[in-house]
Amino acid sequence: MKTITNGKIILPDESGKFFIVTDKNLTFDEKIISFDKMADEIIDAQGNFVAPGFINIHIHGCKNSDTMDATPAALKNMCEFLPSCGVTSFLPTTMTMPLDEIKAALKNIRNCKNCGGAKILGANVEGPFISEKYNGAQDKKNIRRADFNFVNEFKDVIKIITVAPEELDDFKFIDSCLEKNIIVSIGHSAATYEIAMAAIERGAHHITHLFNAQTPFNHRKPGIVGAAFDSNATLELIADNVHVGAVAQRIVQKIKPLDEIILITDSLRACGLGDCESELGGQKVFVKNGVATLADGTIAASVATLNEVVKKFQQNTKISIPEVVETVTKNPARKLGLYEKIGSLEIGKAADIAIFDADFNIVSTFVNGVLQNGN
Repeated sequence: MKTITNGKIILPDESGKFFIVTDKNLTFDEKIISFDKMADEIIDAQGNFVAPGFINIHIHGCKNSDTMDATPAALKNMCEFLPSCGVTSFLPTTMTMPLDEIKAALKNIRNCKNCGGAKILGANVEGPFISEKYNGAQDKKNIRRADFNFVNEFKDVIKIITVAPEELDDFKFIDSCLEKNIIVSIGHSAATYEIAMAAIERGAHHITHLFNAQTPFNHRKPGIVGAAFDSNATLELIADNVHVGAVAQRIVQKIKPLDEIILITDSLRACGLGDCESELGGQKVFVKNGVATLADGTIAASVATLNEVVKKFQQNTKISIPEVVETVTKNPARKLGLYEKIGSLEIGKAADIAIFDADFNIVSTFVNGVLQNGN
């Protein structure tokens, strides 16, 4: 067993809201054991924050590896890198590519759930059932009509799937996904407010990277953004100040309840490499000054890490550190139906722990009680 002392421990109160305690110790092995007992091995947090490990539900790649590489080595590399960002679990995310390549990636995820490092919780399927009008950095030539037979083949792996609801033949596709406990997310879509609200009411109560690659808000045509604001749908937000600016982040935080906001990175393989030439979904990507673009200037996936995104959102909105931590721990865990196991520091839950300073620099990360980086 190990005990973390001298830390600002972020815990849920009786209502579930996160707050800070400084008069407790955290003792754990694979799971959290106690907040008052002491173990022989002592870890001094040196006044830093002790939080649940971060959960990234939308990430394509990092450190020159990508989900679509469809190799055990690529996923292992991602698993090993992510704890340096405070991430203890994640959903490798696919791209709109030929169906055989997506299937290969999903089979690889199915077979590589224990790579060491950050835990793989399943897959996030972004495309190919999307709109050509809002393809973003997804290659139009690989867009297809929705086919539940494809989804059903990987019902044990897929946790989230992005669709353009206006492109569905009918909403039975949504029903079929929900029956298999797959979250249906609206994204890369030209849906009107009315269509988006109808899909949300049918059960597609999640929005893929709000603002990006979807119909914007207009005072006469509210679009998908308006539907997100006018419903209880959860939303993903790439709070890197590139995909979504500071003002828009503040507006989202003021309009949406905190428990409906999930911060993500949507990062590509160039994440963690600095300025470089890279690749996304078979397309060349150029990274300069923290911005990734296609050859035509289209903003591609981000190069931000999750601790960087958390820092920027907290700075832009001025919410408390415990509050912003909820957006990358409790909120995604609840969305995935895993909050009984991960997402907060409570006795009996997995000892997935991130220790970080006031600038969200990661000091140490533990996955199932095992130190992955730091001291």
